[in-house]
Amino acid sequence: MGKEFPPLFALGRESGFSLVEVILVLLLLGVGSLIVLPAIERGFSQREVRQAALNLAATARSLRGKAIYEGTPRRLILDRTENSYQGQGGHKVYLPTHVRFSEIVGGEPGEGQEQRFVFFPNGSVLGEVVAVEGEETAASYRVRLDALSGRVAVEESHS
Repeated sequence: MGKEFPPLFALGRESGFSLVEVILVLLLLGVGSLIVLPAIERGFSQREVRQAALNLAATARSLRGKAIYEGTPRRLILDRTENSYQGQGGHKVYLPTHVRFSEIVGGEPGEGQEQRFVFFPNGSVLGEVVAVEGEETAASYRVRLDALSGRVAVEESHS
């Protein structure tokens, strides 16, 4: 006749997972998340450091362009105590809490802990390097300002 199917809930047969198997799977998921989550967090921190350097470079390029176009010197003001920078006539930009200036070379001293980089109408700049780094990560980037050409470049630093 027809094909017979076994009953869905047969008495005496094991079906499903045991409690031990479920606990082992949950334990493996927990251990996996302990390994993966710190790596993801570290990646976000490194990305913030990189973004801070790129934003600083964009501000420097903008100031250089304005100096050339308007024919007047423009200043980029870095403040170590406030962990911030400001373009002349612009608003103050604060670095993220775990990002700081690690090196400032060139420019002219300003008030307190300020350092000023001057962009001239001929395209040159008074300044050399501004480096930012993460306090919790090994990420570090240098914003290089070429004195003669005024070229602004961002490079990753390897300690």
